[in-house]
Amino acid sequence: MAKIVLGVGTTHGPLLSTPPEAWEGRARVDRANPELAYRDGTYDFQQLHDLRKDPFFVEQNKLEVRTERYNRCQAGLDKLGEVFSEVKPDVLVVVGDDQREWFQEEAQPSFAVYCGKSAMNYRVPEEELKGMRERGLAYAVLQYHPEGKDIEYSVEADLARHMVQSANDSEIDVAYLGEQPVGKDGPRNLGHAYGFVAMRILKGKVPPMVPVLANTYYPPNQPTPKRCYEFGKALGRAIRSWDKDLRVAVCASGGMSHFVVDEEFDHRMINAMRDRDEKTLFAEPNVMFRSGTSEIKNWIITAGAMAETDFKMNVLDYVPCYRSEAGTGSGMAFAVWQ
Repeated sequence: MAKIVLGVGTTHGPLLSTPPEAWEGRARVDRANPELAYRDGTYDFQQLHDLRKDPFFVEQNKLEVRTERYNRCQAGLDKLGEVFSEVKPDVLVVVGDDQREWFQEEAQPSFAVYCGKSAMNYRVPEEELKGMRERGLAYAVLQYHPEGKDIEYSVEADLARHMVQSANDSEIDVAYLGEQPVGKDGPRNLGHAYGFVAMRILKGKVPPMVPVLANTYYPPNQPTPKRCYEFGKALGRAIRSWDKDLRVAVCASGGMSHFVVDEEFDHRMINAMRDRDEKTLFAEPNVMFRSGTSEIKNWIITAGAMAETDFKMNVLDYVPCYRSEAGTGSGMAFAVWQ
């Protein structure tokens, strides 16, 4: 039977790929965003600034602070890469969220597993890159979509199919995705949640992968924290019951709080996952998991997958990265279950 040999949690936000002196590009987007989600409220930038007005955020946006935070994040990512190199898993299950990359309005399952033989990351056309540069996203996109190069990732389709069957046997509905979706402009790219792990952490040396997709962003069928945790448990059981003598790693990609940093919430969720505190996880209302903060659910799924193992969660670092005077930015976290 297969064995789970490693669990990993990583943030994948664009600030991780963007020099600190260029973080202002993302702050400009925040200032124009009329729907900044913070706890149970929604604000434009001025409203958020008035609500959270604090000299702390001004201090956090000094270049020397941003640089220190950026360097800590790079150290966390490098450490995750070292752990992968040491463990050398045969298969990598990546839990991420789809942000209109594969799924559009025609379909948006709560959970899906990709079961094709391979997945493609196609090069990003220059016309698209122009718009991404204006939004401060080009640094990140070019890291996991290298310019001028298409990348094909091998998928462990047998495990993927087994995960779908096993989860459904556990009465958790999971969509089966047999082919990479094709839109009116051609095949749709593998999401950034997966490309970031493959290119930044694994440096392109990727074992056969299984992309697990969760709908954390889009109403009306976002799964609750409890359902995410139970889905994760089902995935863990599926991996351990797979009839191949292979070693499997599970990786959460995304989080923590963004586009408004909420350190208190991040620590509450991290501590609950570390302590296997289901009561705290399940009690958190869905309204707290909006916008990019919703990606914490990818971590909750992974924590569920590790819940029935002997592994303990070790938080390598938590790094709040602020990029505006209203406290927008990203909470970054890096963790391993070993």
